[in-house]
Amino acid sequence: MRIVLAGTGSAVGKTTISTGIMKALSWEQKVQPFKVGPDYIDPTYHTLATGNVSRNLDSFFMNHGQIREAFERGLGISNSRMGVIEGVRGLYEGISPTGDVGNTASIAKALNAPVILILNSRSLVKSAAAIVIGFKTLDPTIKIEGVILNLVKNRKHYLKTKEAVEKLADTPVIGGIPRDDAISVEQRHLGLVPAVERENIKRNIEDWGRVMEENIDLDALITIMKGAGSLPGGREPLFQQKSARKVKMGIARDEVFTFYYQDNLEALEANQAELVYFSPLHDEELPDVDGIYIGGGYPEVFARELEANQSMCSSVKKFHHEGRPIYAECGGLMYLTRSINQHRMCDVFGYNSSMTKKPQALSYVIARASRDNIIIPEGETFHGHEFHYSKLELEGQQPEFAFDILRGRGVVDSMDGLISKNTLASYVHTHVAACPTFASRLVRAAAGDY
Repeated sequence: MRIVLAGTGSAVGKTTISTGIMKALSWEQKVQPFKVGPDYIDPTYHTLATGNVSRNLDSFFMNHGQIREAFERGLGISNSRMGVIEGVRGLYEGISPTGDVGNTASIAKALNAPVILILNSRSLVKSAAAIVIGFKTLDPTIKIEGVILNLVKNRKHYLKTKEAVEKLADTPVIGGIPRDDAISVEQRHLGLVPAVERENIKRNIEDWGRVMEENIDLDALITIMKGAGSLPGGREPLFQQKSARKVKMGIARDEVFTFYYQDNLEALEANQAELVYFSPLHDEELPDVDGIYIGGGYPEVFARELEANQSMCSSVKKFHHEGRPIYAECGGLMYLTRSINQHRMCDVFGYNSSMTKKPQALSYVIARASRDNIIIPEGETFHGHEFHYSKLELEGQQPEFAFDILRGRGVVDSMDGLISKNTLASYVHTHVAACPTFASRLVRAAAGDY
């Protein structure tokens, strides 16, 4: 069973409605959540709602065979029969104005999954039907089998709009969500506030579940899911798996560093890495590990607290000087600089980082390795994603870069991947499906084989 919950655009309530549906369904059975696109934050809400780690599905990172592999693998690991997929932006928004790469529709096609369209119905009645008709006729291969109306004014408004959509667009309306500030969600510059940062978010998700249970015909939703049939054939592996000596890989994970793709972590484990989690915020020093992976997050929000933990900063810098491998992405890169907004950090790279009011990069990325490094051989390309409001002040020592950026911005002048000894730090977030050597090379580097 599977369903794609797609929006007509951004800010139509996809995350609150999707998370609430996941919660409501989880009261009766196991649900495996998924998120379309490179988003790290929405999946933290899904995970809290279902108790199963939400996984990303992305057609810029994955081909159709890998999308099906990632979907089936996720269901298998959580022992779930029900896959609920939250879309990204509008159903058809991708990296080009006419193609499907990077959009929600591509995931629905790869999985042959029915779609529920979420529509902001504020001030709409008959026009809601026109919108649904447009979405259905643009690509008839997409199976839009239901509509959820968000922000309905009252019962009368809901029934009139439901009648218009069902009679004129020939599509069942399976629910209407009333306007209610109680189902709003806190925002920050990169999107929602990660669920791990707020104790009240768990209670909020319970409330969202009850709202969806009261206002959506979940039986109709499940019937649509059951009608999806078998998955299309064809699977391709998500990552490279090579024999290596067992290692311990330190993973920085706490309130600060939360941006990890679950497939990346599991790929490291499949390549003989034991994952050892540690907190740059709370722990005094690194655990006994052979390599370190520092993901993205919000180090700028916690800069004062990170600065106060200089024993951890010194431990990280010592690890670097010993030539042991460190891989860091975006927020992890900032943590390895001399400072964030004048708060002292690890000083692995002798540059200051600072926040800006406007985004410095927001794009899918194609990068080519200009030199051999701990995640990819020289000359090979990989796909990734960049989204940050920070910049590095590259004064003093000339930086060494490992990546040429073919699509996207990078740190400076279409270059990224700061490199020093066995440390590699980049603004580019990558997924193992888009960089198949990521896990096997990082583990081999930790084992001393690189």
